[in-house]
Amino acid sequence: MLINVIQQTIMITSLVMVMMLLIEYFNVLTKGKWGTSLYKSKFKQVFFSALLGLIPGCIGGFAVVSMFTHNLVNLGALVATMIASSGDEAFVMFSMMPKTAIILNVVIFGVAIVAGLITNLFVKSYPIAYSDTAHMVVHHQEINSDAHSWKNIRVNIANISFPRAILVLGLFMFLFGIITGQFEHGGHEIGEPSTATHSEWGLENLLFVGLSIIVLYILLIVDEHFLEEHLWEHIIKKHFVKIFLWTFGALIGIELLLHYLDIGLWLQNNLLIVLFIAVLVGLIPESGPHLIFLTLFFNNTIPFSILLANSIVQDGHSALPLMAESKKNFFLMKGINLFVGLIVGLMGYFMGW
Repeated sequence: MLINVIQQTIMITSLVMVMMLLIEYFNVLTKGKWGTSLYKSKFKQVFFSALLGLIPGCIGGFAVVSMFTHNLVNLGALVATMIASSGDEAFVMFSMMPKTAIILNVVIFGVAIVAGLITNLFVKSYPIAYSDTAHMVVHHQEINSDAHSWKNIRVNIANISFPRAILVLGLFMFLFGIITGQFEHGGHEIGEPSTATHSEWGLENLLFVGLSIIVLYILLIVDEHFLEEHLWEHIIKKHFVKIFLWTFGALIGIELLLHYLDIGLWLQNNLLIVLFIAVLVGLIPESGPHLIFLTLFFNNTIPFSILLANSIVQDGHSALPLMAESKKNFFLMKGINLFVGLIVGLMGYFMGW
């Protein structure tokens, strides 16, 4: 059991890092301009903000918080973003069960738009002072053709730095594990029995390998500044250990509980209580605790409706900058999302989701 959990943890964490590196590169490549243009209608604000919220990680959420604090988007757009956002859990979800992740994102995108539009009709935000606080960092010396060119590969390899060597080596090990089947992809997906496995080569494996090759190319072409400031300092140092430990803790904790205690039967007999717990845990403005419900669903212990309710309320740490800027708007947004998550979760539960 322990070896299997460690293998799953390494696979999940590695894939999360791969996707995070891609998102970080794209953010810098576009100079951090995630929908910063003014929208001409409230519907467009809600719609495009919800799209930004779907971006795995917290970049989209940070962008909308920044626009909200600069009075560029309304409260409905902020609510839509945070409903659609799942923070770092989105990376883990796409690595563990991509089919379910797609379905979940489609559902919460629709919920986010409806909730955002209704919020604009009935709820007004508290006034907020203009702020110059930057929630996403793109340095002035970045983004030029020479800094991100394939011509840099020879020089970067010949003068390879420690961070680049570690990242490239780790990526090769991840690729080796996927290609040789060391990292098997098992678990529960919507529409599949809980005993289904994905050890055979298929679309998911090809996707994992393809993403890894793209990231490998990025690691070889970017300059040292981007590599160290964004990939090493931000992604690896700030996220790797936390995601690895939370993922391992959630997986091993659920495995032990299911193996030694009859918690599965208790959960199935008290799903409404678990639903309320899920939406309350969703209030925590941090990535990590929500992996418990992701793991429970992955083990076919709780239904989709509970995972959906938790995903609606939680937003990783996308909302943390909002707490710093305006606590009233933070708690107002969280209260709205709690109400929406509870209503949608109860509807899904009674519909048999």
